[in-house]
Amino acid sequence: MEQDRLDEIETPSSERNRSDDEKPRLSGAAVRRPEVTHALARTFFEEWARLGYSALSLDTVARKAGVGKAALYRRWRSKADMASDLVAQLTKTVPSRLESGDCGSLEADLYAMGVAGRRLLRHPLVRRVMPDLYAAIEREPALAAALRPSEAASARKVASLIERAVARGELRPDLNRHLAADFVIGPLYWRIVVLGRRCSCEQLRTMAAMTAAALKAA
Repeated sequence: MEQDRLDEIETPSSERNRSDDEKPRLSGAAVRRPEVTHALARTFFEEWARLGYSALSLDTVARKAGVGKAALYRRWRSKADMASDLVAQLTKTVPSRLESGDCGSLEADLYAMGVAGRRLLRHPLVRRVMPDLYAAIEREPALAAALRPSEAASARKVASLIERAVARGELRPDLNRHLAADFVIGPLYWRIVVLGRRCSCEQLRTMAAMTAAALKAA
């Protein structure tokens, strides 16, 4: 598997692009250390996966990360603030990871996007957090706002795939684009995240062929 996505979380937005000398000085001349931020972020997602968002406690996150509560609250003011910042960091590169380019046919494009999507979804923490995340956004507008840029960019990648197929003559020009996008992204999410099943390359190829056939028949 590729590099753990959780290893790519950056420091909070208030700390980005600052040298150590520029970072806010805390009591005792301490600075916000990136390794502390990373430990808190990883523990936050581990606890989210274990308990769910509603039961998640920032005090427990700090304790399990081996960090004082004050260090956590210097970085994030609340659970919603921490969740929205970390989710935004985690998802900001998702659209680029779904980029597969023109593979020459609808079925080939679907397979390439499926390979990229599987790479993202099969991380055990991602599989366990994602369904709860989408349940939580109904109660936490900040989470919805954090997801919105990534979702919009990912939707554009899927739309480009569909438009290439229309331009090749593989799909009808009057195809319902919104329903077509659901067909493109739905089966893989259902299999890996909802059902918790593996998806081999052979199964991805079959899924791509079935999806292409469904879209062409629409």
